[in-house]
Amino acid sequence: MTTKRNTDGHWERIMLTLTLLGLSIGLVANAFPTQNSGNGKNWVVIVAGSKGWHNYRHQADACHAYQIVHKNGIPDEQIVVMMYDDLATNEQNLTPGVVINRPNGTNVYKGVPKDYTRNAVTPDNFLAVLKGDSASTKQGSGKVLKSGPNDHVFVYISARGAPGLLAFPNDELYADDLLDVIIYMHKNKTYKKMVFYIDACDSGSMMTKLPDDINVYATTATNSYACYYDEKRKTYLGDWYSVNWMENSDVEDLSKETLMRQFKVVQSQTRHVMQFGNKTLANMKVKAFQGNANARPAPPMTLQPVLEPGLIPSPDVPMAILNRTYSSAVALYLNKLRSHLKGIEQLKQKMQKVVQCVTGDNRENPKILSVKMDRLQQQCYKDAVSHYKKHCFSWFFPEHEYYLRDLYTLFNLCGSGYRTDCILMTIEKVCLVEETGCGVCG
Repeated sequence: MTTKRNTDGHWERIMLTLTLLGLSIGLVANAFPTQNSGNGKNWVVIVAGSKGWHNYRHQADACHAYQIVHKNGIPDEQIVVMMYDDLATNEQNLTPGVVINRPNGTNVYKGVPKDYTRNAVTPDNFLAVLKGDSASTKQGSGKVLKSGPNDHVFVYISARGAPGLLAFPNDELYADDLLDVIIYMHKNKTYKKMVFYIDACDSGSMMTKLPDDINVYATTATNSYACYYDEKRKTYLGDWYSVNWMENSDVEDLSKETLMRQFKVVQSQTRHVMQFGNKTLANMKVKAFQGNANARPAPPMTLQPVLEPGLIPSPDVPMAILNRTYSSAVALYLNKLRSHLKGIEQLKQKMQKVVQCVTGDNRENPKILSVKMDRLQQQCYKDAVSHYKKHCFSWFFPEHEYYLRDLYTLFNLCGSGYRTDCILMTIEKVCLVEETGCGVCG
């Protein structure tokens, strides 16, 4: 009897151990969701929710996001891009066809699909794209998500925002409408796992009601800051939350970097970043959403750090640009004014030196320098003017037109009977050699 009880107890302990082990494996599996298998596809929706040169950064962000998912193997037919597309050919663009997202950056505009542009960038089209409802789209290409229950979806939005809404170029996307479509997608099994990155002021308010049991994970900027002001382009090149996650994707191996590590990188640099939904998805690799599971990840890039990003709250961007433009214009004006005044002073000094060296008599100088005489020696005057223009200043440049008014000094020298060759040699010596002595006409 004792032996049987011991045996029964032994098997009970084994069964208990196996049960606990099974539970542990299940918990670990839930904590670290599996990456997308070769049976599923990765789909991407990218939205820039603004228009205009002063909002350059949103479309630059969107173009950069496209380059990341494209180079990591997601084909264009699985990427939907919505942006107003008024930067590349904008009259303010000094580099037509080029859009950059960081100082001295590469062109992120090249190859970007134009699925929904101009007035097709609307909340209704965006929601139709998520639902896979091509029939409800208007004006754009009609491309929508065709994802299924084995697929991953990555949605990135860079826009302006306010509590409970994201501003599109001419309309607003409200949080409850977005949540309704997410729930619709879940019920209709149009994704296996889905991730949202949203960069806009108050963007956290778009996801506060996101359930944590529908396999959707979201991170938001909450407070959005523009960065990388470009003096040449006179606008901000990026948004701080956006460039931080994208530059992390550029420099890391996306088959090793996790969404959580990327979140922490962004959080360490950006103010008030938040997470919502099923946060266990953050343990997945970035490539599971920003790349193709069957493709090799793009080799990591090397980016030079930008020491001063010049952060400015997004709502303050228009005023900040005006202030910078005004300050630059004032500085340019003052520099030109100083240069002009310096040139006038140099002219007067050289002309005084010419008179002093030609006359050799300081008693004559005030008269020659200040009074226009009536006597004219035409050939001497022509030669003197030509020589002065060649060796000193040419008044055919706008900044030198002032010098015409002082040519009466040469007129006076010639009219006073001084030798032409003396005048010409003195002009050349004063303007070219710039010696302090005279000794030309001795």
